[in-house]
This record gives sequence, structure tokens and C-alpha cells, in this order.
Amino acid sequence: MKKFLVIGNPIEHSFSPKLHNHWIKENNIDAMYDKKQLNENEIKGIINEVKNEKINGINVTVPFKKSVIPFLDELNELAKETQSVNTIYKKGNKIVGDNTDVGGFKQSLEYINYNVKNKKVFILGAGGVVPSILKALEKLGVAKVYISNRTREKAKNLEINYKTSLNLETLDWGQSPDFDIIINATSLGLKNNDKIELDYNKHKPKFFGKKKLFYDVIYNPNKTNFLLKGKELGNETTNGKMMFICQAQLAFKIWHNVLPKIDNETIKLLDV
Repeated sequence: MKKFLVIGNPIEHSFSPKLHNHWIKENNIDAMYDKKQLNENEIKGIINEVKNEKINGINVTVPFKKSVIPFLDELNELAKETQSVNTIYKKGNKIVGDNTDVGGFKQSLEYINYNVKNKKVFILGAGGVVPSILKALEKLGVAKVYISNRTREKAKNLEINYKTSLNLETLDWGQSPDFDIIINATSLGLKNNDKIELDYNKHKPKFFGKKKLFYDVIYNPNKTNFLLKGKELGNETTNGKMMFICQAQLAFKIWHNVLPKIDNETIKLLDV
């Protein structure tokens, strides 16, 4: 039996095992998928288990999407461009890092029929999945991207990395530009009492309006305070459920050479 798992810290909120094991059963594959919380110093050991074929594949979530890279032999093109890995597997004698987050984010916008071309995007956060979101936005032809992070330097590094391919500007944490879509890519929202420090009253015109989209990459809980506020202000909202499902579908295809179905049953698995 093949063994797959997702690593991160924290990891208890992850629905990856639920989703992958559903598809494994549906496609009669002799495999199992689990989750494991790690510390930074345990990454090398878990990658060695892929080398020794004790583990056949790993998904990577926060905060390890970048820190796994030094332990890999090869990166595919998207993983190299974003310096972000969420899928690991063995190919020949090499351990390969891949990135299905770019495709997952792109497909999630297609699923809700949201066309981001020539629009202004405001991203909160600069770690984890943000490099992948930026790469997807580059491919989708956005007009402008604003990025704000509690540690400004981290956002500034992304601005430098993407300066030739995106019209990207770093803002101080708490600043709010005019935008069409705002994306929460921080971990603020995983806990019920988490609130993002945005002055909604001071910047009312920027946050009101039904043409704006509030997008939270968090999918558990289903409705974060960020999304509830977006809805209260009269905007469209969506969580990271479809991005999560789509990136998982692409990872499943890499490992098993089977593209699993995304249907209502699959989507309902993630209802909380």
C-alpha cells in the first residue's frame, strides 16, 4: 500500500486526508493519505522517507512551502519560479518539488466565473501561497497588485521578484488602496476571534460595492470574520475551498496519473 501525507504546522485543520482518501477509494487505488505536524528540524527526515520510498508523496502547507526546497533534488518550472512547493514525489532517483497552487487558484476563479483580467488586486500577506497567487495573477493579466504584510520586508522581496512581470506595489500594514478583489492570504481567520486590522470605516468607499470580491484562502472555518465583514459591506465573497480542491486534484494526478472528479459530493466533503 502506498503512503501519502500532508505536512504543516498547524495541521489539525487540514481536510487533505478526507479529500484524497475519498478519491483513492473512488478510483480503487491501493493507498492511504494522512497528515503530520512537523517542526522545521524534522523536514529533512521526512524527505528522506520519500527517498527510501517509505512515503510515496507529500503535500506541503504553511509554513514549509519554501523551507522544504533545500532538501529537494529538482524543482519543476512553477515551483522554481515561485520558490514555493506544495507537492513532492520521487521520479527516478530524484526527489522533485512541484507547485499545484498556481493552477488551483486560477481554476478557483474560473469556477466562480470571476474574470480578474485588467482588475486591481489587493493581497494581505506575503508568505505561504502568495507567490503562487502572484504567478497565477500574472498569467491572468491583472492590471495592478497591491501587497501588504505585517513584516513589510517580506512583501518588498516579492515586489522585487515580480517587478518585471507584474505591476506590484508594497503597502504598509493597515493601508487600503482602491481595489476590485481583496485576498486574505494570511493565517488570520483560522481562529474564530481572528480579525484583520483594516479600517473599514475610514476607507468606506473602497470596501463597499457589489462588484468587489472578498477572497479568503482559508476554507476551514467556512466563513471567516474577513468574509463575514465583506458580506456585511455588500460585496461578493468566496473562501479557499475550490482552490484547495483544485490544487489537490492536480497533485492527485501527479501521483496517481488519474484526474479525479470534482463534483457536488467532493465539494460537500469540505462543508463545515
